[in-house]
Amino acid sequence: MTTTVVNRIFNFSAGPAVLPLPVLEQMQRELIALPGVGMSVLEISHRSGTFESILAEAEADIRALAEVPSNYHIVFLQGGASTQFSMVPMNLLDPGTTADYVDTGSWSDKAIKEAKKIGSVRVAASTKQAGTVGYVRVPAASELSLTPGAAYVHVTSNNTIEGTQFQSTPDVGDAPLISDSSSDILSRPIDVSRHALIYAGAQKNLGPAGVTLVIVRDDVLERSRAKKATLPSMLNYAIHADNRSLYNTPPTFAVYGVGLVAKWLRAQGGLAAVGKANEQKATRLYGEVDRSGFYRGTADKDSRSLMNITFRLATEELEKLFVKEATAAGLDGLKGHRSVGGIRASLYNAFPAAGVDALVTFMRDFERRQG
Repeated sequence: MTTTVVNRIFNFSAGPAVLPLPVLEQMQRELIALPGVGMSVLEISHRSGTFESILAEAEADIRALAEVPSNYHIVFLQGGASTQFSMVPMNLLDPGTTADYVDTGSWSDKAIKEAKKIGSVRVAASTKQAGTVGYVRVPAASELSLTPGAAYVHVTSNNTIEGTQFQSTPDVGDAPLISDSSSDILSRPIDVSRHALIYAGAQKNLGPAGVTLVIVRDDVLERSRAKKATLPSMLNYAIHADNRSLYNTPPTFAVYGVGLVAKWLRAQGGLAAVGKANEQKATRLYGEVDRSGFYRGTADKDSRSLMNITFRLATEELEKLFVKEATAAGLDGLKGHRSVGGIRASLYNAFPAAGVDALVTFMRDFERRQG
């Protein structure tokens, strides 16, 4: 029998991103037939008891990980976080009301543009700088100018492109807080009770691409339920929640993958342990970025992301060489987003500490040869 040797490189991609190796191995073992089922998860009916069990276990593990209160529903949707840019205002922004948005990067800018197609939107704070600098930080609490009686306040908890992150949940008073947490969901402890709704594409920290996690409070669902007669069914949170994410055919394999990752996260010790590991990885890499001045971090230090470490070199030519040589050395996905350039290393939950060590070693060697 021929043995296939798999050479896995270190994947720094911003998403779809690295998955835990034990999860990939379990997927491989079960792909032809789920244990005791005789069919692949790619083949089973979403109405079967088998898939309903997969769905229920995924929800239960996420609820346990994030300590989701009983007055919140967990819903698995399609369309990515970009569809949520429209669903949030369609469900929650009524005529005569205003929604506040905190503008901290490219994704929040997109969310604002989509929401303006639905209703009245006000930018409660923006950290965008003139010229080519763009966004380098998130706003302080004192910079938030909130609308009294706002329909909701929308934030992006982590800015994948710019490498910035809220270090704690923003205080928005009594206003319903909506968080796009696509790139840091379940990467550290979170107080779900301070949010009205949290949404996140799975493909960074949770599992394969194709499913979007929504954690939504009961009172938000009531606002959504009041729009059943006028809102398209597929865009109504209450309909999906009332049907336990089975109103239509869900992305079954992606949900299965999320369930496996949730169990893996619990096996790591939960979000406190995962958050500590993520902080250690980021601290190690930021230490190298700051060590000599050869590399320059792009985000303000008090706004730095633990998920997406962004930095520059002296010239774009040097950055291109860095990416080329790093890729050849088995360090993939380090090219910064096309809108900002530079270098970006994404260190999501499943990214191993050994990969950070390998990158630091490469950075020092590259500096020695090019500095």
